[in-house]
Amino acid sequence: MHRTVDPTVLYFGTPVALISTLNPDGSPNLAPMSSAWWLGWTCMLGLGQLSQTSGNLIRTGECVINLPSQNQVSEIDCLALTTGRNPVPELKLGWGYRHEPDKFGAAGLTALDSVSVAPPRVAECPVQMEGIVHHHRPFGKNVNANVFEIHIVKLHVEESLLTDNGPRAHIDPLRWQPLIMSFCRFFGLGGEVHPSRLAESDFMKFMQQGGGAPALRR
Repeated sequence: MHRTVDPTVLYFGTPVALISTLNPDGSPNLAPMSSAWWLGWTCMLGLGQLSQTSGNLIRTGECVINLPSQNQVSEIDCLALTTGRNPVPELKLGWGYRHEPDKFGAAGLTALDSVSVAPPRVAECPVQMEGIVHHHRPFGKNVNANVFEIHIVKLHVEESLLTDNGPRAHIDPLRWQPLIMSFCRFFGLGGEVHPSRLAESDFMKFMQQGGGAPALRR
């Protein structure tokens, strides 16, 4: 039997991402978040309007979306309740946030130069996506948030995750172990639960043989 509820948190689970942007003084900012989804070479990000990252994205129009594996969970957790905003917004102060000017240092992570955008990549993350902001607007009901449409212009993937199947690189889902946040708690993936018809379909064969090549290059 189902019950109609009004839950404390409505956040069923998405991959954790580390968004790197540049602050007004040129220093890098790094923010963990998990309101993200992808379609083709476009990523949608949902960020609170009080966040430094949201302001940086609006001002500069650039970012790197770094995807940690579950092995980086302690580094991600180090950045919880930190913000690049100074002074810290009063609301965030009440939640226990503190200003942290050196996010990379606080988490023990390494900044790596990007190819097409100014913000750095996170060297330890196995997936790094350089992106430009195509569109942004206020988002949501009863929440102070912005939604950003990010076009991916460069993708960097740890070689150990790639297969040699076909003329284009393919990321092996059995090797990729993303960090998942569900209801504000960290999880990894379990084993594959069932064979996928889509994974064995002509559509995937078409994609692996060069179909759907990204139009964006920079």
